[in-house]
Amino acid sequence: MKRKKTFAANLKKKGQRIVRTIWLIAGTICVVLGAIGIVLPILPTTPFLLAAAACYYKSSPRMHKWLLTNKWFGEYIRNYQEGKGLTIKTKIMALTVLWITIGLSLLLVLERVLPPQLVLPIQVVMATVATLVSIYIIRLPTFTKKFSAS
Repeated sequence: MKRKKTFAANLKKKGQRIVRTIWLIAGTICVVLGAIGIVLPILPTTPFLLAAAACYYKSSPRMHKWLLTNKWFGEYIRNYQEGKGLTIKTKIMALTVLWITIGLSLLLVLERVLPPQLVLPIQVVMATVATLVSIYIIRLPTFTKKFSAS
């Protein structure tokens, strides 16, 4: 005999669907912010991509698998989650792009877009953030890719 679902069971199922949808949306927002962070160094890439992986893990096995196998993000996230860190090439590229972008912003952009009384405080904040991000990147383990001879 087929059992009728109770009102509470239906409500719980709808609630779970809503929560999974919220996790899915949050994960997608994190992927977008992480992707922006790749080209905009003031926005951190790694925390957003790791948050996206966690959100997708809770919402959609398909999206979680997509993220971990993604051509651009997958290996990066897997190596970080496994504690392997970043390759030296990735560290150098991240630090180079970070400091070029921050340097250009500090020297050329801020004075043109901000009122004079805000330029110095924003420069100090940006330089501090760039320094802290640099320290974080340098302190991450350096991952060495092992090439097989096959």
